Amino acid sequence: MNALVTGGGGFLGLAIVRRLVARGDRVVSLSRNSHLDLEALSVTQHHGDIADPAAVLQAAAGCDIVFHVAAKAGVWGSYADYYRANVTGTQNVLEACRRLGIRRLVYTSSPSVVFNGRDMEGVDESVPYPDHYDAYYPQTKAAAEKLVLAANGADVATVALRPHLIWGPGDNHLIPRIIARARSGRLRRIGSAFKKIDTIYIDNAADAHLLAADRLHPGAAVAGRAYFLSQGEPVPTWDFINRILEVAGVAPVTRSIPAWAAYAAGWTLETWYQLCRIRAEPPLTRFVARELATSHWFDISAARRDLGYEPKVSIEEGMQRLAAWLPQNNKTRGLARPR
Repeated sequence: MNALVTGGGGFLGLAIVRRLVARGDRVVSLSRNSHLDLEALSVTQHHGDIADPAAVLQAAAGCDIVFHVAAKAGVWGSYADYYRANVTGTQNVLEACRRLGIRRLVYTSSPSVVFNGRDMEGVDESVPYPDHYDAYYPQTKAAAEKLVLAANGADVATVALRPHLIWGPGDNHLIPRIIARARSGRLRRIGSAFKKIDTIYIDNAADAHLLAADRLHPGAAVAGRAYFLSQGEPVPTWDFINRILEVAGVAPVTRSIPAWAAYAAGWTLETWYQLCRIRAEPPLTRFVARELATSHWFDISAARRDLGYEPKVSIEEGMQRLAAWLPQNNKTRGLARPR
């Protein structure tokens, strides 16, 4: 394949790039900055903003598939910034596919696009989008996913993948935040200790993207569909978090607060930060409070059936790999404050 990977220098994007290069595909990346890891792989790097249509067109020229991984993640920031990166950026990718005759688009979505603030236990892809979102990230990712799925047709085949809580060596978001908050003493259990969540190890998430790409073409069974992706073994939220802390050599989280108190605190902090025009992320938000206080795990039988997906790396094996990587990584070894 001649593949464009948007956000190719990011955590998931780089894992996808490595697999494509390893099997002999030609890869180009679009991101705002240069990345030494991509340079080492001899990947052509285009520098630009995903919200700039000219930059997307230039990067996509000569490609026959796009892995659209780039996005503005997180739980805090302006709606305009999230919309520009996640919705406008996706519109630009779709337009580039149409103008350049690119017939395949694999879009990285998120299970948060259907999170309704309540327990989601074993739900499949038939679960509807909610009427309300507590954060701009899931709201704009949902809007982008709808655009991608609606664009599927005879000219371009599209598929949306929803990996849940990607983690592993190289993680620059989830694991550093958990470790930093635990070290600072600001991490608390929220709600019941028995709520379960799904996660996905980075290698498994990357493998699923290539499986989808290889099965994607106009009229294919996977075209125009969204798929949940995970380890297929939901675990109690705080068992998983404390396992990460254990391999990082950090004390487990034992103190807790009620779910209702955490949500109220998130609402208060969000309101205060907005009134005071504080740009930094609050210590807690409504979205995070609800995520940590509810179960959210998914039926991945559709991904197994249509993509041939099976998580090759178990949680335990992934934790062993993470334990070997953490001591060598300055970002996680020396963190003193959360991102």
